[in-house]
This record gives sequence, C-alpha cells and structure tokens, in this order.
Amino acid sequence: MTKLLFFYFYLSCLVSIAWRPQHASADFVRKPPRPIVFTPHNRPESHPQQVHVSLVGKNYMKVSWLTDESHVASTVDYGITPGNYEWSSATGEQTSYSYFFYTSGKIHHVTIGPLHPATTYYYRCGGSGPEFNFRTPPAGFPIEFAVVGDLGQTGWTNTTLEHINATDYDVLLLPGDLSYADAQQPLWDSFGRLVEPYASRRPWMVTEGNHEQETFPFIYPNGFKAYNSRWPMPYQQSGSQSNLYYSFDVVGTHIIMLGSYADFSVDSDQYKWLATDLAKVDRSKTPWLVVIIHAPWYNSNLAHQGEGESMRVAMEEMLYNAHVDMVFAGHVHAYERFARVYDNNADPCGPVYITIGDGGNREGLAMLYKEPKPSISIFREASFGHGRLRIVNNTHTHWSWHRNDDSVATVSDEIWLQSLSSSRSCILKLQQKVQITQTNDEL
Repeated sequence: MTKLLFFYFYLSCLVSIAWRPQHASADFVRKPPRPIVFTPHNRPESHPQQVHVSLVGKNYMKVSWLTDESHVASTVDYGITPGNYEWSSATGEQTSYSYFFYTSGKIHHVTIGPLHPATTYYYRCGGSGPEFNFRTPPAGFPIEFAVVGDLGQTGWTNTTLEHINATDYDVLLLPGDLSYADAQQPLWDSFGRLVEPYASRRPWMVTEGNHEQETFPFIYPNGFKAYNSRWPMPYQQSGSQSNLYYSFDVVGTHIIMLGSYADFSVDSDQYKWLATDLAKVDRSKTPWLVVIIHAPWYNSNLAHQGEGESMRVAMEEMLYNAHVDMVFAGHVHAYERFARVYDNNADPCGPVYITIGDGGNREGLAMLYKEPKPSISIFREASFGHGRLRIVNNTHTHWSWHRNDDSVATVSDEIWLQSLSSSRSCILKLQQKVQITQTNDEL
C-alpha cells in the first residue's frame, strides 16, 4: 500500500507538471509562500468529513460531505435547537469519482429547506458524527460577503481564514483556485478538511479557476472531474447547462459566476446563457449586480497579462449594458482595484473591477506591476488578504480589502459605492445608446 501511494503521488506530480499552464510573463518574482498544510482525517470512516454548505434556490441550502464508508445514508437531520432533529430530515444523493489510481470516498449532497432567514440551524450528516451548525442569510439589507480568491492550503491560507472568521459574514464568494491539488487528489481531501470549520457554518459559493482543470490528454480531456463532483453549485436553477457558470440571488443582489475556462465565444452556450440571464434581472428586486470570474479582464500586474482579454472582448459590452456594479477576479496573486471602467477607459457607468487572487496559494505573490501605473488603476498591492463587501441598502455598499499582517487583518483599501441601478445619469445614458442603435438599424 505504501509503495502504491508513493507511486500515485509520483504520477500525480507528473500529471500536474504536464497540464499546468505557464505564466504569461517571466519578469515577475513571487514572495516566498508558507508551506503547504496537509490536514489529516481523524474521524471514524462512517463519520462525515469535508462538510460544506452552499445556497441552492430561495430558502434552501445544500449540505455536502464525504465518508470513507460507502454505506452511510445521504441524509441530513436538522433543526433550530442543538440535538433536536425530530421534525426535519432530508435525503439526497451520493456519488464518487476515480482519477488514475485514486478513488474518492462517497460524496454526499443533500438539499434541505425551506429555511427561515437569519436563523441558526443545527445539523448532523448521515446519522452519526459531530453536530454542525450554519446560519442562513438575512431577509433584507444589510448583507455582508467575504471575498477571497486563490485560496490554497498553506500557512497563509490559515491566516486568511482566521481573519475572515474573526468578523462575521453571511456568504463567502470564491473566484476560483480552491485547493491547488493540481491532480494530486488527496490534496482535495485535505483542503475539504481544512475549510470545513468555516464552510460548514456559512454558505460558500465558488467558481472554477485554472487549477481546477486537471485535464490529461485522451484520458481526462474535459477536466474538472474533482471540482464538479465535490463542489456542485446551483447551475440548474439559473438555467445553465454547466457547473462552471451559474447565477443566484441573495438579499437584493444578483450574482453571476462566469467560467473563465468554459467556452465564452459569441456562439457558446455560456455566452447565450449570460445574455438570457442578464435579460431576466429585475433591478427593482435585485438592485445590485455582481460578477465573479477567475482570469481578470483588467490587470496592471506583470503576471498573467492579457489572459482575460478574449473573454473581455466577447462579454464586456453585455455587462456594461446591464449596469453591472462590480466584477471580482482571482488568478493574479495580488490585490488591485480599478476605477469604474469600460473598454479600457474610465467610465462612471462601468463596473468597478477588483482582483483579489491573494488568499494564500502555494505559489506566492505576484510582486511586480507595470510602470507607470495606469490611470484607471486606483490601488494595488502584492500582499495576501481578503475582501469584505457590505451592501447596506438599495443604493450604497462599502468595500474593504484586509491585508494579512501576521496576527491581525489590516484594512488597507476601502471605498463607498453607489449602485448603478440608482444612477439616473447612467440610466439615461443607456437609454440614449439604445435609441441610437435602433435608429442606425432602421437606416
């Protein structure tokens, strides 16, 4: 068994090297990262591990977990009093996957609800093991999102998660690059155990990054096998055909999770889905519109230059016309906030673009930026950290970036923003643009 495990890790490393994309530029250097933290499994085989929850439709939550024992029932008992589940139980499904010589444990997914807002629920997975609890989002404003990308599982990751947990939040948004397993499947298990104390208590909504691909020619050409099996998001509820892109509503906010590594050309399913999804948005009910991607469309760091450009060209106009308020990205291991932008120019009616790929990955930080700084880049810094988006009401939100400073999280950048749905000048500007387009079409 020991020899087989060693051989598996050796093969996984070769696979990881084979598929891992190269950086766009070799001119930047990274700050030395902290070591990888491998989180072991220390519960009985029938007990749940890697527990995490996600939003799935209005007033429902999906509970996901793994067991080494294959005969554990995919059930969740839950209630609003610790240890009391007499009237609430739900049954879901279980799956597993194989990747070369690795076979996952049983992966359970159970949807529970309807649930009350702003309520703490206590729950037990599979009828045994420890009791967990989560709190549902509030019914109305304010709501607070924690935002962190490129998380990984290093000492920096631990610091970031501790800082996030030190101040309460309602939902966590993660724009890709979760575990950095890079085909070494036991690292997916380790990551799940690392984040369980946090992801089992608040819904985590994620989208894929390049490190989730795990493709291998001819054998796994489509990739995302582990990601799709372990972290299913509510894509069906938003009319998407892929777990790689979807949308959801929560407390006056419509959030669109786009797939940087799914086809986004004008003839693609993702492009058509996005157009349909945006057309359905009712800004009287969801005055805030937020988009999450992995590869940034705007980036003044020397790392990953231009990697999001083709997606920007294909989709930016749709986001602009829909009055998207903010676009969050990962991929670049640093923090950067841009002005409101459209088509590479400052525009008061464009989204605020923020890169926040600095959660704690094993590759370190992207330290070098373009000089001189572009006029549309407002604040940039190569440090690990996380962000907070506190939407106060229909018209105003507060954004802050919290740098990791060893023992404390330091607020290093912050700004108040007005929703574009409440900006009369932007609404009039779009109406004029539509009228001009219709006139040109008639001519």
